[in-house]
Amino acid sequence: MSSSKFSDEFKRGAVAQITERGYPVREVLERLGVSPYSLYAWKKKFAKASSGKAERR
Repeated sequence: MSSSKFSDEFKRGAVAQITERGYPVREVLERLGVSPYSLYAWKKKFAKASSGKAERR
């Protein structure tokens, strides 16, 4: 049983829109049709995977 309908590639792309491209979270949520919980969970998971890129200023 799969718990997600989104691929890891999709999730990384969504996170990159926020962390690398600077889009507002609300805009990404609405455009992609995902919940805030999901997006923040993906951000937490994939930011750890690429810790060099995910550092805050």
